[in-house]
Amino acid sequence: MYFGALVFLFLAVFLIFSEKTKENPPGLKNVSVQEAKEMIEKGDIFVLDVRTPDEFNSSRIKGATLIPVSNAFGSNLSQDSLLKVRIDEVPKKKVLVYCRTGRRSGTAGTMLANAGYPQVYNMIGGITAWTDAGYPVVSSEDTEFEGSHK
Repeated sequence: MYFGALVFLFLAVFLIFSEKTKENPPGLKNVSVQEAKEMIEKGDIFVLDVRTPDEFNSSRIKGATLIPVSNAFGSNLSQDSLLKVRIDEVPKKKVLVYCRTGRRSGTAGTMLANAGYPQVYNMIGGITAWTDAGYPVVSSEDTEFEGSHK
């Protein structure tokens, strides 16, 4: 009984400590899709999509630039195609980063912030949350449609 309580207490403390160590580096801030939409509408922000080319062609935020962060989901991109080696293509101004759900963009945002980018914004929930909110996307046919895929 006591052993089980100690194990539980240890796990609780460990989880709390591990969450605190996941803080963003200086220059990186997580934002909601609503905040991201407002930033895009104001302009003067570089919108970076870090998904695969197939995901990008399927649906994306209008005006976004594709630079994949990794070879996710069976993508066979060369290492030369990825953000790590193409980071200089991202202008040193406000950068909004997104992916499908927010994981890859978190990695990319950390990469950018660690490279000295002072204003990097990671869109929490990715394009999935964006379309769930009913915000517009474009596809490779460059036709705009509202909300999620119909």
